[in-house]
Amino acid sequence: MSRHRNVRSMNYEDEYYGYDDSYGHSVEDDYCVSPATAAQFMYNRDQTHSLFSYMDTGEDIPEEESDSDHEPLTDSRNYKRPQLNDVDEARLNSCLEEIRNIIGDSTPEHVLIDVIMQHNFSYERALNAILSQQEKPKPQREPRAKRRTRQEEPKVNTDLKLGPPPATNNAGARPKVKDSDLDLNHVSEGLARKTFSSSKPTTKRFDSPVEELKTHTVEKDAIRRIKTDTDLLRLERNSVGSSGSTESLPQKVEEAMNGISATPIPKGTSRSKQDRVDLEKEYEKRKAGKELLNLVVIGHVDAGKSTLMGHLLYQLGHVNKRTMHKYEQESKKLGKASFAYAWVLDETEEERSRGVTMDVAQTRFETAHRVVTLLDAPGHKDFIPNMITGAAQADVAILVVNATRGEFETGFEAGGQTREHALLVRSLGVFQLAVAVNKMDTVDWSPDRFNDITKRLGQFLKQAGFKENDVAYVPCSGLSGENLTVMKEAALSAWYNGTTLLERIDLFKAPERATDKPFRMCVTDVFKGMGSGFSIAGSVEAGNVQSGDRVLVMPVGHSATVKGVLIEEGPVPCAFAGDHVALIVTGIDMATVHIGSILCDPSQPIKAVSRIKARVVIFNIDVPVTKGFPVVFHYKSLNEPAHIKRLISQLHKSTGEVIKKKPRCLMKNSNAVIELEINRSVCIELYKDYKDLGRFMLRYGGSTIAAGLVTEVSTLGRFMLRYGGSTIAAGLVTELVEGKSARGD
Repeated sequence: MSRHRNVRSMNYEDEYYGYDDSYGHSVEDDYCVSPATAAQFMYNRDQTHSLFSYMDTGEDIPEEESDSDHEPLTDSRNYKRPQLNDVDEARLNSCLEEIRNIIGDSTPEHVLIDVIMQHNFSYERALNAILSQQEKPKPQREPRAKRRTRQEEPKVNTDLKLGPPPATNNAGARPKVKDSDLDLNHVSEGLARKTFSSSKPTTKRFDSPVEELKTHTVEKDAIRRIKTDTDLLRLERNSVGSSGSTESLPQKVEEAMNGISATPIPKGTSRSKQDRVDLEKEYEKRKAGKELLNLVVIGHVDAGKSTLMGHLLYQLGHVNKRTMHKYEQESKKLGKASFAYAWVLDETEEERSRGVTMDVAQTRFETAHRVVTLLDAPGHKDFIPNMITGAAQADVAILVVNATRGEFETGFEAGGQTREHALLVRSLGVFQLAVAVNKMDTVDWSPDRFNDITKRLGQFLKQAGFKENDVAYVPCSGLSGENLTVMKEAALSAWYNGTTLLERIDLFKAPERATDKPFRMCVTDVFKGMGSGFSIAGSVEAGNVQSGDRVLVMPVGHSATVKGVLIEEGPVPCAFAGDHVALIVTGIDMATVHIGSILCDPSQPIKAVSRIKARVVIFNIDVPVTKGFPVVFHYKSLNEPAHIKRLISQLHKSTGEVIKKKPRCLMKNSNAVIELEINRSVCIELYKDYKDLGRFMLRYGGSTIAAGLVTEVSTLGRFMLRYGGSTIAAGLVTELVEGKSARGD
């Protein structure tokens, strides 16, 4: 063993002296074979071998000549394009390029040209026809029993000819039938003529493969019956003294052909009508179940929002004990043992190490009557844009405040996020609010502390626009889990007889959804999945979407095809307004879709503008707002630099009447109508048409200074130039020149 030898002073040359270290040999040749046997069965490198000795000296094998009579491939090499004029040739090339950008090179060029010319150079109709033809179901293999029956059918001699029926004598004697009188080819031709002859021209439909399969099935059954009758006739002819008449064969052939023509072919129903019926049934089914509710959790930093909702999810069974134990052990290692429940929603490593929620966490749970989509918004001042993104998707909100003495005052006074968050959600259309007075265990469940907090908060929320009936207060503790789903603390039950936090969530009313309006979806995330295409995540603001729909991505103006709809990582047939979905799309470059883009209906697209007219409410600001004031425009998940172009008028707070036109500045707590110019075009709707898509926020210097409603949009002044399916330039209109129109007037 080497570890028992003195290897430090070892001379390796003496150690290997005398060994045969020839290349290809082992160090110790201890095999017990004779030299003759070794020479016979072992390869000797020293002996030169000729490669020619291993080759056969016979005649050369002739090479096979390529068959020159093969059938040409079904491609476009030998295809001659039709002679067209310059205008039609340009239209044809434009359609070819657009279709190639979507479907690639999988379809031959001559097929595309034929389809385009059949649809009179209509790009959309030709593309739908090609896609429908590609999506036809492949012919399925027949079941094993049917294949065995078909193999056992008697073989028919196709050389037989079917002649006219011979006349029979009065004695009933049957004449002899010759083999030449039978011909199945004539029967097939007659069958084809009988089947396809009609007074109306037959139009080929690309979207009804079921009809073709049914027609072919009927034809095969009829031909099979004719073959069987022919075999029976041949057997009757060979049998001596058999009774019957040969008129049965033509009669059966005629019946078979009449059966084909008389078989009713079901009329094809358009795909849009079928999908519309399915959508209505799906929506009615959803309305019959639990109502959907989008809930956002807001509040000052360190108020315990993530811990509160994480413990609620744990009590509802969405987190198992093994995972919770893992979070407890890992949080103890980082010195943050009290953050274990917060890790249920704070999943990133940076959030867990800093102990601060940075992005909007999303999950789903159910109550007795609601399906709740939970949005945990960040509370830190640096992540207000992310909080606005979450609040813009919510229907109701939970405001979490810290009951610890001194902590509530820090978040409620100037500089805290309690006031700003409440104003933001109210300005973004949230009318129902539940105030969770958290960490009540730190004040020994004192009713005086609870009443003091509710009194101070009630006055502020009333000024912010919340009604008293729409605001509820719930004392609880996120760390101990008290009064989240059940009430166990005796000190609390002695003076509080209200609802738990889960019961309060179940009492929220679901708003009306704009399902009857054109499709609108705000993009919040874009990522690449495992399959083909990529995924676009966001919330459906209006309308509905399902697999196979064509959508338009604005403001870039590119179209895409929806290949799948996912909710909570599970496939669903369709999605409606209010759903948080992930769409798998194809036919568009992933780099053209960004956070803040809008997916809409191609027939009724959303407006892309850079100048809007809006009615705004100015909050508590230190600097007056004047003409040219720079702001940051926050809209859904989008934020863009902007500036105030004009101050049109100042309005009365209560009545909305104009009290001053063209004011020089706007002070705090004032209402006004302004014209806002955004640096880049954004997709926006009027408040009167889409309430959720007509609200925005204005921020300056790290604080929110105003909230607004879009009353008018202006598209004049900006335009785009496109060529060959791509945007090549953007411009501004500087002057309008009068001139003659194309008609000469």
